[in-house]
Amino acid sequence: MTTFALIHGGGASAFDWHLVEKELRERGHDTVAMDLPMSDPKATLWDYADAVAQAAGERRPLVVVAHSWSGFVGPLVCARTNVSALVLLTAMIPTPGETPAAWWEQSGWHSPGIEDEYELYFHDVPRDLADQVLSHDRALRADLNMDLACSEPWSLTAWPDVPTTYLLCSDDRLFTPEFVRQHVKERLGLVPDEMPGGHMVMLSRPGELADHLLRALPTD
Repeated sequence: MTTFALIHGGGASAFDWHLVEKELRERGHDTVAMDLPMSDPKATLWDYADAVAQAAGERRPLVVVAHSWSGFVGPLVCARTNVSALVLLTAMIPTPGETPAAWWEQSGWHSPGIEDEYELYFHDVPRDLADQVLSHDRALRADLNMDLACSEPWSLTAWPDVPTTYLLCSDDRLFTPEFVRQHVKERLGLVPDEMPGGHMVMLSRPGELADHLLRALPTD
């Protein structure tokens, strides 16, 4: 049995993972999803990583799944504790010294020009579920304060020595497939795995995502 540590994106919450947690547990595995300390103005990227490591505790083997903004956090977790594999799910990929705030320009990302949250993030999620998740996450955003974490340079000098998989979502409107393929090639030298779904694929296709996560398990 493997434990999957599921890390939510910026301005989101552990609740985003509840359907995937159910799918993974039905397949015989354990999960842990935690709320990152995004309301703490003094919290650093390392504090976010520590929140993940503490939530996982001593459960092993451990696979870390980092969604979107938490691409800046997942590798730090790998540097902090014993991790068997890292999965970047339609995630930002940092380079040494880069801040999350600077990533948007330095990565070559271009805004899709979509302002409506439903159209940008939840276009393939059932509306009632999208409403439920947005209601939950918006309540947390009232106290959101990520200024320090977003302005903090990513402090690893090299990518952690952990098997890494990138999972691209072919219907993602925030991080489009064309952008992601180039981003992953430039920064990791990898070809991403691909699956259907938008940016919030954990809500639109939880079963398919669970199957893809299981394929990322080390074989040795």
